[in-house]
Amino acid sequence: MRLPWGSCGSARVSNNQKMGTKIYSQKQKSRMKYPLIILFALSMQALFSQETTLDEAYKKDVIEKLSVLMQDFYIYPDIAKKTSEHLNNQYKAGYFDTCKDNQRFAAILTEVVQSVNKDKHMRIMSNQPYIAPKNTLEAKAEHRRGQINNYRSINHGFNELKMLEGNVAYLDLRMFAPMDRAKEIADAYMKLMSLADAVIIDLTKNGGGNPSMVQYLCSYFFAQKLHLNSLYYREGDRTKEFWTLEEVGGKKMFDIPLFVMIGEETFSGAEEFSYNMQTQRRATLIGQTSAGAANPGGTRGINDQLSVFIPTGRAINPITNTSWEGIGVQPEIITKKEETFDRALKEAQKAADLLRRNKLETYIQLQRKLNQSLENFKKGESENEISSCIKNLVDSQLFGEWDINNLGYEYMTKLNKPEIGLCILKSNTIHFPESPNVYDRYTRRGHVR
Repeated sequence: MRLPWGSCGSARVSNNQKMGTKIYSQKQKSRMKYPLIILFALSMQALFSQETTLDEAYKKDVIEKLSVLMQDFYIYPDIAKKTSEHLNNQYKAGYFDTCKDNQRFAAILTEVVQSVNKDKHMRIMSNQPYIAPKNTLEAKAEHRRGQINNYRSINHGFNELKMLEGNVAYLDLRMFAPMDRAKEIADAYMKLMSLADAVIIDLTKNGGGNPSMVQYLCSYFFAQKLHLNSLYYREGDRTKEFWTLEEVGGKKMFDIPLFVMIGEETFSGAEEFSYNMQTQRRATLIGQTSAGAANPGGTRGINDQLSVFIPTGRAINPITNTSWEGIGVQPEIITKKEETFDRALKEAQKAADLLRRNKLETYIQLQRKLNQSLENFKKGESENEISSCIKNLVDSQLFGEWDINNLGYEYMTKLNKPEIGLCILKSNTIHFPESPNVYDRYTRRGHVR
């Protein structure tokens, strides 16, 4: 009968037996190591769970502080009161008993709060553990470099711009960044878009952002001053109005057909942009009903572990006297999510083609009127009429400085009608007064005469 390794059945042990015993011991130790690791991990997990498990006193304290914050700052005090009462009732009923950590607690609190106020902006969040930054030059430089790289990586929300078939500009905009950070970027994108015959702005993945950037981008698509939206704030009983701006950093596109893609993820400021354009009848909205979050606000701390975003104001549209809160923005053209882009492109291409045909017809009519004025030219009588005809062509963006210059040269040289030519060149100084070239050409031709 063979004795097991390591037993004491014999006083004499060979060298091979000694070696075998050693090998067996090493294997046994190796095998025993993994159960020990698992046991250690389970022990640590149990310890961690004990440390982070939320007791009843903690939960009660959070609900009390959250209730005070809502009643002090939420835009609708009566709804805040009802929400607080519901929170307390749910706490007494044991609804939060399953919450063992702050992340789960925050999610359930948000669910309970929104079940009453229906406000998608109000949400409770679990804070990331605070790590104090190192007070060294290297650490500060690294932190700042990380901030800059983060801003650059998302390009302040301007995700993609491309020109599509039919001279349609497509902009995928993911956020409305603060003006002080993104104005120059916005102007650069808008300048490129102004070359298009129709524009599509994709807001299907836009979570909102800064109201001033919403106002600024809206201003690119209106020639006249218009009241776009107002934000009323409970604190101070004040209202802030947002009007289109007369001046922007690029070329306005008030006559270019605009199409806005929206969907279920279109949120807050992105909904405002869409609603502004819809109520002003400036754009066609395509897609699905948006999220329905109109109330602006800010984040406030509940304790070191939890914070809450509380809407402190509400949007008021000057045309509808209401907002999209709770109902969302309804598109004129409803599509399935996967069909939104194709439909928007199809509609934009049709609109671009119509714009080109209308511009051509306008050009022909204005040019015909100018030609009649030139044919019936009478010195001392026709100058104002000719200048007015040229102004109409310039205002329609169909005639430019060089077009006027070439027409003047044609009458002075080829047609040998210097008086008409000078009249045309003089109008160039009126319509393009900041160009030194127009004065040079006008005075040189005048001396030649």
